[in-house]
This record gives sequence, C-alpha cells and structure tokens, in this order.
Amino acid sequence: MALQAIKYDTGKLEILDQLLLPKESKYISIKGVEDGWRAIHNMQVRGAPAIAIVGCLSLVVDIYNEEFEKKKVLRQEVEGKLNYLVSARPTAVNMKLAADDLLNMANDLAKDENISVSEMKNRFIKAVEEMLEKDVADNSAIGQHGATAILNQDNVRNGNVRVLTHCNTGSLATSGYGTALGVCRSLAFHKRLEHVYCTETRPYNQGARLTAYELVYDKLPATLICDSAVSYLMKTRHITAVIVGADRVAANGDTANKIGTYQIAICAKYHSVPFYVAVPLTSIDFSMPSGDQIVIEERPEKEMTYISNVRIAAPGINCWNPAFDVTPASLITGIVTELGVFKPSELGNLSKKLNSS
Repeated sequence: MALQAIKYDTGKLEILDQLLLPKESKYISIKGVEDGWRAIHNMQVRGAPAIAIVGCLSLVVDIYNEEFEKKKVLRQEVEGKLNYLVSARPTAVNMKLAADDLLNMANDLAKDENISVSEMKNRFIKAVEEMLEKDVADNSAIGQHGATAILNQDNVRNGNVRVLTHCNTGSLATSGYGTALGVCRSLAFHKRLEHVYCTETRPYNQGARLTAYELVYDKLPATLICDSAVSYLMKTRHITAVIVGADRVAANGDTANKIGTYQIAICAKYHSVPFYVAVPLTSIDFSMPSGDQIVIEERPEKEMTYISNVRIAAPGINCWNPAFDVTPASLITGIVTELGVFKPSELGNLSKKLNSS
C-alpha cells in the first residue's frame, strides 16, 4: 500500500507530520486555514502539489459546517483566506494557480442569480475535493511518460537504468504516487529500474528523511548519497538520467526547485547525463517569462545551524539559507508532464494549445 500523506473525508483533514519522519509516523488534524498555513509554512507538509491540496482543503474544512446568508460573504471569505494561504510559501506556484482558479469560480458562482448560496458552497467544496483525485491520476501519467523517455535514451545499457533524484517528490510531496519519484516507481513497475540514488538534500534533509523513507517503504533498490558526492557519482557510476521535481517552471523552461538542483544540472551537463524535470501542468507558470522573476524563499538560519535542536555550527557565524535555486532551461533535457515530455523550447506551443482547448 502506498504512503498516504493526506487523509481527507467529508470536511475532516489530517496530514502526516513530515517533520517527525522517519522517527515517527504521526498524523495531525488540520482544523482550518490557520492550521493549514502553519503546516505549509513550517514544512509539516511540503512539495508544491501537496501544498496546494492541503491549503485548499484547509479552506474547505473552514467553511464545511459554516452557514452563509449571502453569496457575497462567502466569496469574500474565500478570497481572503486563499490569499492568506498563498503567502505561506511563495515560491511554489501550485497554490497560487489553484487560488486563482478557485477565486474565479467563486466569482462566477456569486454572479449567477440561479445559484443559491448553499449550492455555491457545495460546488466550491466539490471542486477542491476533486483536486485530490486528479493529482493521483496526473502523477501516474507523469510516471509513465517519464519512464518511457528515459528508457528511449541512447545511453540505456542492458535494458536497465540508474537514476539520481534530489529532494522529495513522492507520495509525501503529492496526494499520492509522486512526480519524479513516480517516474522511478513506474520504471520499477516495468522491471527496468536497476538503482535509485537520492541526495540527502541539506539543510532540511528531505532526501535522507523522506525520499529514503519512501524508497525503503516501497522496497526499491536505492542508495543515499551526500549532496557533495553528486559529481563523483556521475564520474564513477553509470547514471542514466537525473529526474527532479519543481516548485515552479517559468514559460521559457527555467525551473525553481530545492536548493542544490542547479549544481546537479551543471554536473549532469558536464557528464552528458540527461536531466529531466517532472511536474504537473499546475507547476508551470506560463505568465512568468523566465526564472529571473521567480521569488526565492529564504529560510531561517536555524535550519542550517541545528540538527534535532543540537547546534552544529559555530555560534556567531552568518548564514544564507535560500530554500530554492533556479536551473536554466538550457540545462534541462525535458519537462515531464501528464500530457507528455516537452523540451523547454516547446512550452510556448504547449501554452497556446492549452489556451485554445
């Protein structure tokens, strides 16, 4: 059975507290938007798709048992709380896009005189609940497309592949299955996965704590490496491909992902290793021309200087702790989506196709 990081049923929401993994598997209750904001900001839930789903579901929990006399009041509450949720972690675009879509829906429902306030509320709740199901289906498609792209590469030897991934992009970062880790799961399903190498992903250790946890849980052949070992790994082991996720992809293909991704892409380019980004379409921000406009979140220095509340850095040292970096499109082989794999240069045509459909 796959890991379930998000549990939702009829207005009740629980999430697996990822700060406690791998030592403890504990679910915490999200009783509304305030809890949702804190869980996202404090990284008890993380991963761009999961952030959007948990954020929107926390709003559903808030309004589920609340009665509204007027549609205008409901619309105002939806707008205010969605804007608040977007502020929890600004780099991940999924929450912002979901908020925009839901607010547009709320505006249309509020204007429709044939729709009552109770029907407006029910339709809004249903739209959010359907995000869970769609995310799993999208991730499965991403896994299949990514596996096919990797297996069709010229550098595939003996029919099996070795892949490197960074940060966590599995069931713990989505509503299930995962994006980049979903590609690994798809390769394993087809019995073509020889090995997965995952980085520790300092300073928050999502790779060591979360990705390693999922790989062991799924019994996939895997090895954890230090972030600083990537170049030597590519030199000494035959790595078929790098597959990572993303928190935001700009219209030109520039990609914001967990800090350290950029240097892995540079290493991959030097060693002629294909570099893929696996994301749902909701992670592509077609309104942003390039990665230069992406706001990079900076995290507290304590994440660098402490491990399990034990200080590991010299007191008084200054720290710089960006949570993400931006990988230029020129270093990316392909962007894997639920609709297929696209070169960064093809995203413009994809945007036109989506707008016309």
